[in-house]
Amino acid sequence: MKSIEPIGIVHSPFKEKFSIPRQPGLTNIESTIELLSPFNRMEALQGLKEFSHLWIIFDFHQIESSENLSLTVRPPRLGGNKRLGVFATRSPNRPNQLGLSLVKLVEIKGTQLIISGGDFLDHTPVYDIKPYLKEIESIPEAVSGWTQYLVSERLKVDFHCECEELLKLKITEVLSLDPRPTYHEDGYKQYGSRFEQFDIQWVVENNIIIVKEIRLII
Repeated sequence: MKSIEPIGIVHSPFKEKFSIPRQPGLTNIESTIELLSPFNRMEALQGLKEFSHLWIIFDFHQIESSENLSLTVRPPRLGGNKRLGVFATRSPNRPNQLGLSLVKLVEIKGTQLIISGGDFLDHTPVYDIKPYLKEIESIPEAVSGWTQYLVSERLKVDFHCECEELLKLKITEVLSLDPRPTYHEDGYKQYGSRFEQFDIQWVVENNIIIVKEIRLII
C-alpha cells in the first residue's frame, strides 16, 4: 500500500484540542501553512493566489490509532448519547485519521500560506492543498442530514480581567462558540483554554462566558 508524507505543517494559535472550532469557517482566526521540502518551491504555488478558498487535507495527528476502531461515534452536538456511523459524522476518530477543511486564503508569503477560518491544532501535518471551485462544489440544494437541525448560537463573552483589544477580539471569537460539550453539567466549573501563548481561564454564568484570568505561558 502506498504511504503518504506531509507536504506541509500548520502553525496555529490553537495549542490543544479543547476550544478548537468544531467546524472550519466559524472564526476569522488566522493560521499559517508552511510547506516542507521538497514541496516548498514557488512553482508549486503558481496560480494559487487567484483562488479565495482552499481545501486542506490533513492528519488528526493527536488521535491515537486503534486496531479496534469503532465504526460508530457519539457526536457531541447530539448530546453524546446517540450513536451514528462514523461516515455520517466529521468525528476525528476515523479509520485513516484524515481531515478535510475549507479555509480562506488570506495571503501567500514565499512558500507559506496565511489562511483564516481553520480548525487545526498547532503542528497539524498537511497532506494536500486544493483550490475550492465554487462553480462546481457549491450546491445550494444540498441536504445536511442530522446537522441541519442544529442551531449554533454564540454566547456573550465578558472579561473580568485586563486584556489587549486585539487579543480580546480573538478570544471572543473562539469562546463565543461555547467549546463545552453539549452534554456538559450545568454546575459551576472553571475551564481553561490554551490560545497562542496564553492560558485563558473562564466560567459560564447565566449563559454568559466570563473570562476570569489570562495567564502568559512561559
